[in-house]
Amino acid sequence: MINAKNKEACPLIRGVIYARYSSSGQREESIEGQLRECKKYARDNGITIVGEYVDKALTGKTDKRPDFQRLLRDSERGIFDALITWKIDRFARNRYDSAMYKYKLKKNGVRIFYAAETIPDGPEGIILEGIMESYAEYYSENLSQNIKRGNYDSALERKSLGGVCYGLGSGPDGRYVIVPEEAVIVRRIFTEYAEGRRMHDIYKQLNDEGYRTRRGGLFNKNSCRRILQNKKYVGIYEYQDIYDEHGIPAIVDRPLFDKVQKMLEINHKAPGRRKEIGGFLLTTKLFCGECGAPMTGDGGTGRSGQVYDYYTCNNRKYARTCKKERAKKEWIEDVVVKALVELVHSDDFIETIADRVMEYQKREKDNTAMSALEVRLKENQKAIDNMLAAIEAGVITPSTKSRLVALESERADIERGIAKESLKEPELERDQIVFFLEKFRGGEFDDPEYRALLVDTFLNSVYLYDDKFVLVLNYSGDDCKVTLPLLEEAVSGEGSTCSSLAPSPAPIIRYTHLSIPYYS
Repeated sequence: MINAKNKEACPLIRGVIYARYSSSGQREESIEGQLRECKKYARDNGITIVGEYVDKALTGKTDKRPDFQRLLRDSERGIFDALITWKIDRFARNRYDSAMYKYKLKKNGVRIFYAAETIPDGPEGIILEGIMESYAEYYSENLSQNIKRGNYDSALERKSLGGVCYGLGSGPDGRYVIVPEEAVIVRRIFTEYAEGRRMHDIYKQLNDEGYRTRRGGLFNKNSCRRILQNKKYVGIYEYQDIYDEHGIPAIVDRPLFDKVQKMLEINHKAPGRRKEIGGFLLTTKLFCGECGAPMTGDGGTGRSGQVYDYYTCNNRKYARTCKKERAKKEWIEDVVVKALVELVHSDDFIETIADRVMEYQKREKDNTAMSALEVRLKENQKAIDNMLAAIEAGVITPSTKSRLVALESERADIERGIAKESLKEPELERDQIVFFLEKFRGGEFDDPEYRALLVDTFLNSVYLYDDKFVLVLNYSGDDCKVTLPLLEEAVSGEGSTCSSLAPSPAPIIRYTHLSIPYYS
């Protein structure tokens, strides 16, 4: 017997909204419109809004936006699972920066959704974005390698690297030294916790006595936990393969440190870890085949205490106007992922998508600033050639010389601009794209990250009926939202706009033989 009213069994998908308007022709009212549509999207897809981030009169071409930076910092704290923004250009207009920050958010367990765009670019854009994220990761890793080489040399001399922690500072020679007034507090925290005092009581009393962290903030549970788990306080110096138990002046002794570690493990082992990315893989992707409404996460607990997770049609859950049965979460997610795995193992599919990405990339390049810069460079070179021809013919005046200097200065500026654009938007070879796509074949079926990557990259939507389900793959085009009437027309064969090989329509794949029961 399932208790469908038990909401505690359904994982909470915590979402935030990011809204922005620039200073060119937009008004503050546009923020209200963005927030309104994002909140509606959250309601329709079972996402609970826990915060809003708004940048007013700031362009998306720069990442120097206060609330945007605050959003990135907060994502590291794990306080939300999803980010909703109105359209992709609200997030960023620089494709390289966009890839970099999306990569950071995904590393922090945050999925990104767009309220006004189902998928802004089809498999061409989505896959190209994925490759750009790989390039961003490569660029970051390459840069870090250079830094690590210098850091390794410093570590060999046991010097402090980066910021130092509370209680420890950096001496004139770059090595760790004890900060006496802070070390007293560190020892006090270790001693009181080892004596059985609650962490809450420890940091509350420190705050009441006027003590503050290195950054001037109040002590809290997280700052105290970081202190109690920091091996530096017992004298351990670690960096890559360098391990020295006496590389740092110790603030606490080893028996006290070891006792505290055991107590931390006992006291904090019980609470469950935060569920992966909202818990429900098909959030915003799964739709009811009977009425077209979104199917969102739901759940209940049986008499035995076992938790059951489902996807339920919103019209059944809230409006009571649909009779579509609930679908077991594990079942429908496995079926969809299995279908996508079969798809990426098709050589024809890989070749077709690679062709589309190349076409997409060419269209993008023709419309970018790079194309305009190349035209300007040709015009500039032609003007310089004409000027040199005039000088060779004996036409030499003060204005001739100044004009030539100006043209050469302009050429240098254009060449710098071309170099900058080349770094920002590297052109990809077809072999690179095929290699990237073939990497999808190597994932483990039960790996949550692999499953999420498949769904985010290739899946536009799933329409679930009682006897079949229909996958709609990502595609390009202005009408990127696939509605139930359009789907029914395509599946029945009456429409001609859904070829899986056409450049803009949505590839639709129909599956039958749903022999596995998926409702209670």
